[in-house]
Amino acid sequence: MDGARATFASLNPATGEVVGHFPVYDDAAVAAVVATARAAAPWWVGLGPAGRRERLLRWATLLVRDDRDLVDLLHAENGKTAADARLELLLVLEHIRWAARHAGRILRSRRVLPGPFLADHTARVDYLPLGVVGVIGPWNYPLFTPIGSIAYALAAGNAVVFKPSEYTPALGTRLATTFAAANPDGPAGLFGVVTGLGATGAALCTAGVDKIAFTGSARTGRAVMGACATRLTPLIMECGAKDPLLVADDADVTAAARATAWGAMANAGQTCVGVERVYVTASVAAPYLNALCRALDGIHPGTTPDASYGPMTMPGQLDVVRRQVDDALARGATALVGGSQAVGERAIAPIVLVDVPDDAEVMRDETFGPVVTVRTVTDIDEAVDLANDTAYGLGATVFSRHHGDEIAARLNTGMVTVNAVQSFAGIPALPFGGRGESGFGRVHGADGLREFVRPRSVATRRLALPGTTLTTFRRPPGLLAAVTRLTRLRHGRSTTPSD
Repeated sequence: MDGARATFASLNPATGEVVGHFPVYDDAAVAAVVATARAAAPWWVGLGPAGRRERLLRWATLLVRDDRDLVDLLHAENGKTAADARLELLLVLEHIRWAARHAGRILRSRRVLPGPFLADHTARVDYLPLGVVGVIGPWNYPLFTPIGSIAYALAAGNAVVFKPSEYTPALGTRLATTFAAANPDGPAGLFGVVTGLGATGAALCTAGVDKIAFTGSARTGRAVMGACATRLTPLIMECGAKDPLLVADDADVTAAARATAWGAMANAGQTCVGVERVYVTASVAAPYLNALCRALDGIHPGTTPDASYGPMTMPGQLDVVRRQVDDALARGATALVGGSQAVGERAIAPIVLVDVPDDAEVMRDETFGPVVTVRTVTDIDEAVDLANDTAYGLGATVFSRHHGDEIAARLNTGMVTVNAVQSFAGIPALPFGGRGESGFGRVHGADGLREFVRPRSVATRRLALPGTTLTTFRRPPGLLAAVTRLTRLRHGRSTTPSD
């Protein structure tokens, strides 16, 4: 570390103790890390899919061996309980494994038909690495969320430069150091890290990377887009959400209530796909609310082993939650569980609000805390309309024994789980992403791998058939007339002919 470089401290959100001090990378320092990554990229590309697979799986093995240290660090720097930390690490390992094992098949060259007028050609699409991918990660899932970009970008053949949140720099740095330790034969900087505040992230956007994968708020996302626009750097954006859970007449209300409790309160509600709004049909509203109260009985935050979830990672989020809850109560909402007094100095106890007006802030803006609103609706049609009445569109949950898929098809979100909660995040083959204010682009799955490559089209003439070349000034007499007749036969019918 350069002794002259400014530093900042990472703090334990539960105690305020210093976890570590980290350098603030300025524009020049970020550019140097990107240049090192670009110099290392050809070695990584040269390994081919099989070589990259071996090294990514080796990395996962090392993470498993260090799992206790990682769980302890997640607890110390992010505030997660040990149980939540282990679940996050499980997701990390599953996604590294899936990306490593499937990238070669999904991104191999693909043959396509050239069509009848270029029948003397073969055609293919190659999928080439972009070069260097910049990843800007969040603090709420400081390992799992960035891995959805880091592991997939690496599996696709790219070098990576990662800017972790200023609230979790130790975890971001640990990802890079474990990757390097698992691959000591690789060049330095293949997976680099730059730490710092917002200016460091802005510097990464303008440092010449070939793509940025960003996770954060829509407001910050707009600033990232503006920075990337100066160099036309493409983006994947995963921003905020206001995810709904719909409970239909035929739902298992006990299961729905338990899913709500977990989806809304786990990780202190600091989950982009967490449950924030519930719409329950009138016929099952009473038993559902009773089941929800039972599901939340004994659920509490803290730092002791029996705590259900930890403190708020970002201190400023306490004020956001307090403001939204107070606004809802002032507008006539009722606190079925918790209330303003549930917001403490570092942690927030579960809060369930009912009869909240639609124009209340807690119904419109992301809360990102252990708060859920419950609205009783006449029927599932009203539930769908209200669920879709938002600028966001990330995830959703549906509980219905017989109509789950039908209801899911009507929701304007990127992901839906039926009769469970957040399952799509744990299935590596499923793409993850949203629409509207929730962003664009996808990570995870085949779609996620393809975000980190560029397609190259190759057409090759194999059989030089005399008198058939259209792309010449010396076409044989009558060739164009013959092609015109064939074109009319091919395209002039009322039904579409086969290609």
